[in-house]
Amino acid sequence: MPGRGYAPHDEQRWAVEPPKRPSRTAFARDRARVLHSAAWRRLAAKTQVMLAGEQDFPRTRMTHSLEVAQVGRELGAALGCDPDLVEAACLAHDLGHPPFGHNGEEALDRVCAGIGGFEGNAQTLRILTRLEAKAFGDPEGAGDPRSVGLNLTRATLDAATKYPWPRDGDAGKFGVYADDLPVFRWMRADAPDRQRAIEAQVMDWADDVAYSVHDVEDGIHAGLVDLAALADPATARELARVAAEQYAPDTDPAALEAALARVLAEPYWPTGYEGSLRDLAALKDMASQLIGRFTAAAEVATRAGNPDVALTRHHGSLQVPTEIRHEVVVLKGIAYHYVMRRTGSERAYARQRTLLQELVAALTLAAPDSLEPQYRQAWLAAPDDGARLRVVVDQVASLTDLSVVGWHRRHCR
Repeated sequence: MPGRGYAPHDEQRWAVEPPKRPSRTAFARDRARVLHSAAWRRLAAKTQVMLAGEQDFPRTRMTHSLEVAQVGRELGAALGCDPDLVEAACLAHDLGHPPFGHNGEEALDRVCAGIGGFEGNAQTLRILTRLEAKAFGDPEGAGDPRSVGLNLTRATLDAATKYPWPRDGDAGKFGVYADDLPVFRWMRADAPDRQRAIEAQVMDWADDVAYSVHDVEDGIHAGLVDLAALADPATARELARVAAEQYAPDTDPAALEAALARVLAEPYWPTGYEGSLRDLAALKDMASQLIGRFTAAAEVATRAGNPDVALTRHHGSLQVPTEIRHEVVVLKGIAYHYVMRRTGSERAYARQRTLLQELVAALTLAAPDSLEPQYRQAWLAAPDDGARLRVVVDQVASLTDLSVVGWHRRHCR
C-alpha cells in the first residue's frame, strides 16, 4: 500500500511489472535499482570539483551523491516525505553528468547545438528511462518492446527531475530532450506545469548544501583556500562579487558580504589549517555544523510556511530563509574563486573540452564499429544523423574521466 501522502498513481511504473517481495515498498525498490545500476558505479570515477583520482581526499560524484542522499533523506523524512523516495532521487540526481563535470557538460552542449543541446539533468532522465539496462516493456503500445531503463515509479522519476520542462530557446536549464518527451509526459501526468515536486525541492537543496560545504572542505584540505585572506575586506568584496556573478545574479553583493561575515564569525569556522589530526577534526566539525545549520533552517521555515499541509508530491513548497541561501551562495563563491579558478585551471578545462569534442568527432566517423554493443545497436536503429549523433554523445557521456582519456588515445590518433 502507498505510504501516507502517496497514491497508487505515484507508485505506477511506465512499463507494468509484476510485484516482487511484498514486504518492500515501491520506493525502496527504486532506491535499490539506482544503487545497483552501472551508471551509479561510474560516478566513482567522475569529477566533482577536483579531477577524480587526482587526490584521495576530495569527493567524486559518487561520494557527493551519497552525502546528498544522507542530507536529503533526513530532511525529507523530517518534513513527511517518504525517505526512500527522497534518497533514491538524491542518489540519481547526478547520473547524467558526463566526464569532467560541468566543464564536460559545456563541451557536449556545444557538440549537440544542432540537436537540442546537452544537459546533465536531461541526461539523467534519459539514463533512468532509456539507457540503463534493467527492464524492457511496451508502455506506448507500439508492439515493439524497448528498454525502459530502471523503470522507476512516477514519483521517484519526478523527484529526480530538477527542471521539469523541455528546453526553451538557447538559455537556461532543462530536464528532458525532445525524444524523451513521451515518458516525461507520463511522469508529469496531473502535475502542475513547471512545478517541482516537494521531494525534488528537498533533493535540490540537499545538493546545494552538500556541495557548497564539501567543496570548501576539499579546497581547505588541499591548501587552495586562503583562510587568512577571507577576513580581508577587499577579498570579501571580491568573493561576494564572484559569488553573485556566478550563482545569484539578482542578489546584491553586499548581502553576500554580510553572509560571509556571519559564516566567518561562527566559532567552528577554521582560522588556519596545517593538516594535523586536530585540524582534520575541526574541518569535519565545520562541515557538520554548517550542514546542520542549513538543513535545520529549511525544516523550520518549511513547517512554518506550510501549516497543515502533507508535504508530498506537489503539495507545499520548501522554504529556505534568504540569509541562509546567501550563506550557501557565498560558500560556492569561495570554492569557485579558490578551487575552480585556480592558476592553470582554464588551460586544463580547455584541454578537457577539446578532448571530448575530438572524441565525439572520431567516434562519429567510425560509427557504429567504434561504439559499445548497446550503443551500436541504438545507432543502427536511429532514423537520421541527428539521432545517430545523440547516440554517440550518449556513449561519450557514459565514460568516466579516466576512461575518456583512454578512448581518446585509441580513437584520436
